[in-house]
Amino acid sequence: MDVDGYLAGLYEHCPFLRPSTRRRMTGWTVYEIAPGSHRYAVEAELSHAGVQASEWIRPLMPRPYGLLACENIVLLGHCEGADHRELLTWPHWALKHLYAPVGVMVGKFPQGAVETGRRRQNIPPPPFSFLPVRAGVRPLDPRFLETTPDLAAALAVSADDGRDVFEHIPCEWKAVREWASSLPRPGRH
Repeated sequence: MDVDGYLAGLYEHCPFLRPSTRRRMTGWTVYEIAPGSHRYAVEAELSHAGVQASEWIRPLMPRPYGLLACENIVLLGHCEGADHRELLTWPHWALKHLYAPVGVMVGKFPQGAVETGRRRQNIPPPPFSFLPVRAGVRPLDPRFLETTPDLAAALAVSADDGRDVFEHIPCEWKAVREWASSLPRPGRH
């Protein structure tokens, strides 16, 4: 896994990444799918890892350089009947809705995904699938959420008041996935 080469190619696209890696505030959690794992078990593990990453980042955000905190959850291996894009979808959807109101941003990058930056330049495709979990940047990040305007608005005014993001739903994956499936789907842009 060539993390350093990939990150170096992203520096021009993310002004926070180079300072974050220099200060060793960019971490990596690797989740390898066990042979024979069921899709829902993989989703549950990714969700759990995302909650752990989010809860690790929350107390760092108000500290000096806290906006540089980022934990990336890498997905390796294969799951019968689901590709990485599918496996990342529900955990990503649930995590970003749970944590945006407290200022945590969750992204989704399937291996090989081709994307363009805001200046229409090509962003290097990821050599592995991962969910980045990082401190949100309120003035900038809502633009990444333009297909989900309610979520963008929540992130724009986010404040971490220490609330339990699971106050209104049980934290087991089945309940979280059911809750996430009830949320309004992104609009087309």
